[in-house]
Amino acid sequence: MDSIEKKGRIKAAHINNALGVFLLVFGIVILFAMLYTDTFVEHMTDLVAGLLLMSIGGGMIWKAKRTIKKLKTTSNEIIDVSNEE
Repeated sequence: MDSIEKKGRIKAAHINNALGVFLLVFGIVILFAMLYTDTFVEHMTDLVAGLLLMSIGGGMIWKAKRTIKKLKTTSNEIIDVSNEE
């Protein structure tokens, strides 16, 4: 994998991280919206939707952080090897 491809993957991971943060925050907002509902069905709908969005957002953040860490570590190893020669 060349450096241009790694930069592209890191850029995509940063975008996924930002999208994950948005989904996580939006899920929290939906959970707080449960306070303003009247029926049990509305409570459960908001609970399921909020938890689903929060889990998707959290998963995206986790995956993006893992990808960034992996690619940065690999890039640093390549730089270290090239400096030793």
